[in-house]
Amino acid sequence: MSDLLSLRSATKRLPSGPRLLTILDRVDLTIAEGELVAILGPSGSGKSTLLGLMAGLDRPTDGEVWLDGEPLHALSEDELALLRRRKVGFVFQSFQLLPNLTARENVLLPLELGDLPDAAGRADALLAAVGLSDRGHHYPVQLSGGEQQRVALARAFGPRPRLLLADEPTGNLDGATGAAVLDLLESLRREAGTTLVLVTHDPALADRATRRVRLRDGRVESDTGAPAA
Repeated sequence: MSDLLSLRSATKRLPSGPRLLTILDRVDLTIAEGELVAILGPSGSGKSTLLGLMAGLDRPTDGEVWLDGEPLHALSEDELALLRRRKVGFVFQSFQLLPNLTARENVLLPLELGDLPDAAGRADALLAAVGLSDRGHHYPVQLSGGEQQRVALARAFGPRPRLLLADEPTGNLDGATGAAVLDLLESLRREAGTTLVLVTHDPALADRATRRVRLRDGRVESDTGAPAA
């Protein structure tokens, strides 16, 4: 497997009163194409910050972040936005659907922004894949939490991203709904050939990962299941 994502001595510090607070401390981490990686650790260990660096939503104070051969730490904001549109998908705990758009329009929007062929057909196929063909005309407020998360999954996988990042994707769902969402997440990942990195406190979700990276105090404490060098 070839490497898709690489962090090299990635450090993130933020001002806290008169001093600097270290959120991530010289993290070295390489993720191969096609992996399913769970990022674990207690609250405040730096998990969400790490996800932000991987997406180019945040920049390291020191160190480097490379995605598919491109240096995220050195790109302009416009270049980062274009790269994310082409290569990165997101799934958020709070769904982040646009409330004034229907489920179908939420899925369709990134496809149209990416000028992808047959965007409408792709959106309909994705809604069918997540079992919501008959709910496409509904607005987010008219959908249950599980249905909103399924729309969010369809939207994230729509452009067939090389990398999909998920922050607590089952955190707001009950056990049965969360399990159904996990099944969908795995199915869509296999269909699209996407590399998936997720932050989770959910043991059931972590157990499905091919690799588990545990953070503590901003450092990698353990890395289980990493491919051999």
